Amino acid sequence: MTGPRTVSRRAPGKLFIAGEYAVLEPGHPAILVAVDREVTATVSTGGDTDAVVESDLCIGPTRLRRHDGGFVGIDDGDRSRVQHDLSHVVSAIEVVDALLTERGQSLPAVHVSISSRLHRDGVKFGLGSSGAVTVATVTAVAACAGMDLSPDERFRLSMLATGAGSSGGDLAASAWGGWIAYQAPDRAAVRDMALRDGIGRAMCAPWPGFAVRMLPPPRDLTLEVGWTGQPAKTSVLAGRLRSRGLPQPSFLARSDERVRAAIHALDHGDDDALLSEVRGARQVLADLDDDFGLGIFTAKLTALCAAAEAIGAAAKPSGAGGGDCGIALLDAAAATDVVRLREQWAEAGVLPLPIRVQPTKGSEA
Repeated sequence: MTGPRTVSRRAPGKLFIAGEYAVLEPGHPAILVAVDREVTATVSTGGDTDAVVESDLCIGPTRLRRHDGGFVGIDDGDRSRVQHDLSHVVSAIEVVDALLTERGQSLPAVHVSISSRLHRDGVKFGLGSSGAVTVATVTAVAACAGMDLSPDERFRLSMLATGAGSSGGDLAASAWGGWIAYQAPDRAAVRDMALRDGIGRAMCAPWPGFAVRMLPPPRDLTLEVGWTGQPAKTSVLAGRLRSRGLPQPSFLARSDERVRAAIHALDHGDDDALLSEVRGARQVLADLDDDFGLGIFTAKLTALCAAAEAIGAAAKPSGAGGGDCGIALLDAAAATDVVRLREQWAEAGVLPLPIRVQPTKGSEA
């Protein structure tokens, strides 16, 4: 690579349609969509510091230096921002740097700028901002180093940059776009593969449990999204699940049945069946919440679902629950129902978000 270079890449956020929590286990399916709100990563080469990161999520630039095969903050302020605000950005830079090193290349000094439309006043909407940040950064840094990544390569590099606690569903939605059926890989096996064989070989090898497939959108349904205004941390809720010895086989089987039936409905253009399966997926989550007190259904998420059901829509929390967003699917031609739903959500303290599904980006894996 010769001379300074600047590239920008975008990655969309996500919403879960069905399969939350079960998807944490390798090989268990979920349905997700990519949304038309994105994270943009702009990467420039040059400068006298190994890496500089700027983000609208924190104040001021963060300067990084290479250390022990990774990147660390130069001073205490830099290190604090890396730990609390920029860990996903730094991990994304590190995984591309490691791949280049395996190939006998080196990542030049880079300036990485991150801007996000998945927040409001620094508060997350629950649209998979961490995953979108990771995918956008991996893609932009790789492009700046002369590597144009396929959707599969974007996902795999991003997954290798992410901790084992993440299902990777947000990464897949960001990498492929549109409606997708997704199954998580065995993250421990993938991590061991990368440590043993290197990142390049791990990217090309089969990943146990992993599958992704593009799905056709519903024929005549529209997706409405409501934000509770209560940020939720997926890792905390997933930690509660693990501490109770969950998910249990019975929950996984019930979730899988609903998700696979919803996939079948989408494949065959059966909107009524899809609505039924989304309602069933909500009940599976509600039973899990009732049995183990995870805190999935807050008062606002319960009100969001009730308002949707009152007009014949199918609704549920999207993601881990405990706040963040809920979704509703209803007849796209019923404009008065959409208006009524948004009004009732607003009365319940739920903010309707003007969000649409982002089209598919690339071919399936």
